[in-house]
Formats: sequence, structure tokens, C-alpha cells
Amino acid sequence: MDEGSPRLRRAIRAYPTQYVWPWMTKDGTAVMIRPIRPEDEPLMVKFHATLSEESVYLRFFHMEKLSTRVAHDRLIQKCFVDYDREMALVVDYQDPGTGEHEIRAVGRLTKVPGTAEAEVAVLVSDRFQKQGLGRELVRRLIEVGRAEKIGQIVANILHENEGMRALARHFKFHTRDTSDPSMVIAVLDL
Repeated sequence: MDEGSPRLRRAIRAYPTQYVWPWMTKDGTAVMIRPIRPEDEPLMVKFHATLSEESVYLRFFHMEKLSTRVAHDRLIQKCFVDYDREMALVVDYQDPGTGEHEIRAVGRLTKVPGTAEAEVAVLVSDRFQKQGLGRELVRRLIEVGRAEKIGQIVANILHENEGMRALARHFKFHTRDTSDPSMVIAVLDL
């Protein structure tokens, strides 16, 4: 039977190693940008503990308690993704002295069911903002979108989120107002 046969397709796509990249931050720190894995759950708990209330609000559009963000049931959904429907990339730093890993940023590209559209979102640990992590994650997620045959990437951005609005301008997203005066939609045709 042919490997392309519907009967032989995997129920869950294999880990997409083609989306693993070494990268250097602005300060020269070596990190790995890679798709999230189920075993990243403990690292995600630590990552969420590094976020300020402002960062959480700008990403989720409301305050969400740390205990809610790191709840096991929620993190299972966030770390164990179906790579056909969503690509979550993490910036993974490994301390050369201890071998310990630390997630410094997360970016997601989530397909909108029944369309050729995907929504992009990025969250960077407060300590590592202004190091180019958000920009690099958006760049890589655009690459993933093209490789995955996404037609359009959309970002919902609060007006006050100047960092994300600057990223949208940098990557030539077109913005439009919404019925919600606190938010804009940024769109990039691929």
C-alpha cells in the first residue's frame, strides 16, 4: 500500500524537525527556535512565572491569573499541539554551565478552520524583551505559514500594544480597525 494512502497517514503529524533553527539574540546569546513539545510543560510553567501583568494583558487582552495560565489541563493543550492545525515555536535557551533549559518566548500560528488563514501571536518573557525574540519568532512563523500553504496571517492587536504593532509594520502587515475600538487587525497576505 502507498504511504500517501489515507489508510496509512498518521493520526498526529511527526515532530516537524524542519522548523528547528539555531539563532543568536542581539546580545550574542545562542538559543534554539523550535516547535513546542509535550515535555515542555514544566518549562512553560516557569516561563509564565516570568511574565508581568502588562505582558499578560497585552497578549490575552485581559488579566489571567498565573494559576490559570499554568494549570495542567491548559498546558497540556498548549504543549501537545497538532502540528497540522497549529505551530507553536519556542525560544529555548540551554545554560552551558548547568544544561538547564529555559523558554524565553513563545509564538503561535493557529489555522482558522475551513479557511486558508492563520492567526499569529507572540509572547516574550519580560526579562528578554528588546533582544529581537519577538521579531525573529514572527519571521519564522511567516516562513512556516508559507511552507504550510497558509494564504493569510492575521494578528489581533490591542491599540496600546506598540511592540506588536511595530512588528506588524516591520513585516508589512496591513492594519484595519475593528468594531472593537481597543483593537486593530493586522493582515499579511502570503
